[in-house]
Amino acid sequence: MADIKPVATRPLPDLTEEDTRSFWAATNTQRFVYQQCGSCGMVVFYPRQHCTGCTTGRLEERTSVGKGTIYTYSVVRQSYHPFFRTQVPYVVAWIDLDEGPRFLSNVIGVTSPDLSLIGKRVEITWEGHEGVSIPLFKLI
Repeated sequence: MADIKPVATRPLPDLTEEDTRSFWAATNTQRFVYQQCGSCGMVVFYPRQHCTGCTTGRLEERTSVGKGTIYTYSVVRQSYHPFFRTQVPYVVAWIDLDEGPRFLSNVIGVTSPDLSLIGKRVEITWEGHEGVSIPLFKLI
């Protein structure tokens, strides 16, 4: 009998990590949350226990509308991880969300990854998994 290889799955975040737990929990309702300091106004992402600007603990959770601009990107043409190996070529980009956070994610649906994507507008789309959704982006 031939060996049947399991289908490779996307690596998922640690949902028990204290600082990022609320971020990943919000993805279940397809919300991209970030923090903003109530004292100095600094936008903070990834989630933390204190403001990286004034170091107070007055961080307030905000929800992004999920639109932004590609700051920079790379086209991955070779991957050794079993899941990503089936995705090549794919785009990994730093996205500047309109509210201020910069987030590293995939830009999906790019049919010509060799064209310049810097400055292109994107919006969030969600890849659902049990217990978490992964925020990905598509061109708008």
